[in-house]
Amino acid sequence: MKYTLEFKKAFTISIPVLMGYVVLGFAFGLLLTSFQYPWYLATIMSIFIYAGALQFVAINFFNAKAGFIDIAIASWFVNIRQSFYGLSLLKRFKNSGKLKPYLIFSLTDETYALLTTIKDDESLNKKYFYLFLGLLNQSYWVVGCTLGALVGSYVKFNTAGLEFSLTALFVVLCIEQYKNLKNIFPFLIGLVSSIFSLILIPSDKMLIVSIFISLIMMFFFKKGIEK
Repeated sequence: MKYTLEFKKAFTISIPVLMGYVVLGFAFGLLLTSFQYPWYLATIMSIFIYAGALQFVAINFFNAKAGFIDIAIASWFVNIRQSFYGLSLLKRFKNSGKLKPYLIFSLTDETYALLTTIKDDESLNKKYFYLFLGLLNQSYWVVGCTLGALVGSYVKFNTAGLEFSLTALFVVLCIEQYKNLKNIFPFLIGLVSSIFSLILIPSDKMLIVSIFISLIMMFFFKKGIEK
């Protein structure tokens, strides 16, 4: 294999995502089939939507028979943060050629966290390293969702509490980012923004508001962050 080194590096750093995505995807598959939907819908959604929060929300859309406009607006609010991910990495992806659309599509929270945490390795072909990282992370998600849906088609489970695996994954990624940055300031900004939004903003809008507040605060406290 021509890009073995890039694949090995991508696999090594994606192991925490593997552990989180398979478990969380399994929970999504169980939940989807508990509403009597066919198992292959979990596979299709994980390939073409590939957004954990939106996929969980989509189950409620299906049950409520929500209209297209309602689904489009809600989806935009749930996943608008991923637009910022793509914009912030355009410079890094500038030499990716035809791979760029998929690299941007594959930017989940966890993939973005890894890409913004790891230091550039000049011995790697970056374009293919980014591609393998995105493909591996999505494959973990697809496998987890499909397995959960297949098992859920034959065995009934109580899925209460399984969604906590996503929170656990974020905690691990946050710790890894702190170990690399050695700067508590960005984390304090995120904490303050989240608490402020959680208290004063409706829960369905608090995520996007906290992101905007964090961006504004990071702009004003740029010198403290870059220390």
